[in-house]
Amino acid sequence: MTWLTVRRGQTPLIVSFPHTGTTIPKEYQGELVSLWLARKDTDWWIDRLYDFAGSLNATIIHTDISRTVIDVNRDPAGVSLYPGQATTELCPTSTFDGEPLYKGKAPDEAEIAVRRRDYFAPYHDALTAEIARLRAIHDNVVLYDCHSIRSVIPRLFEGTLPEMNIGTNSGQSCDPELTQAVASLAAGSSFNHVVNGRFKGGWITRQYGRPGQGVHAVQMELACRAYMREPMGPLEENDWPAPYEVAYAESLKNLLLRIQRACMHFAEARNSVKVTP
Repeated sequence: MTWLTVRRGQTPLIVSFPHTGTTIPKEYQGELVSLWLARKDTDWWIDRLYDFAGSLNATIIHTDISRTVIDVNRDPAGVSLYPGQATTELCPTSTFDGEPLYKGKAPDEAEIAVRRRDYFAPYHDALTAEIARLRAIHDNVVLYDCHSIRSVIPRLFEGTLPEMNIGTNSGQSCDPELTQAVASLAAGSSFNHVVNGRFKGGWITRQYGRPGQGVHAVQMELACRAYMREPMGPLEENDWPAPYEVAYAESLKNLLLRIQRACMHFAEARNSVKVTP
């Protein structure tokens, strides 16, 4: 599967990239209003921002399939992660701003089942397998789920989103000490942050975070302005996505490196079996 990449590391850190993909298979393209609109809510450049993860000997799981085809961070049963609040579906029918993605009929149950089989299931099979592999080596592992979103989306939240949004399913998906370690590094930086604010973690964080079983899951949702020159108004095709600038992203990138090291060290300190990378 060329769209799914799994890089196996040996340290107790798994880094997940569920929303950086931009590939939309040809059989779906004609149904969409536009490819730009279909890719609008991509977590732009997040895989580049975290490209240091390999140097940590972390396990990296990445899909190149666009979230518009299917969102691997949604409940496969279609249950809303945020009841009563606006969100997007397993197979989204609109952008975060509420713009229709399809010219006519949206995917029906049969089509959604095909997409689940072809893309959703392999991603989660890979996650499950890598968690099991690393748990056979380490008593504790950390699953770090990487995300970003535009800073201002009135349909989803009021005002301007904090730059760093740490989600642990309201404290259920990881040990409080890990939450504190991540939040403390964010608090000591120039970026503002919140823990379990508007974004508490998606399906990946909630499904796999089982601290009592040695799996600690954290979602990091970054506001785009923290690492790119984000337009702060209505978007046009010629200004979105903003380009990735190495110098502009450097400050946040250095902080994220420290945070992922802290996640790894948290797990290592609790592991009775040590493995030299």
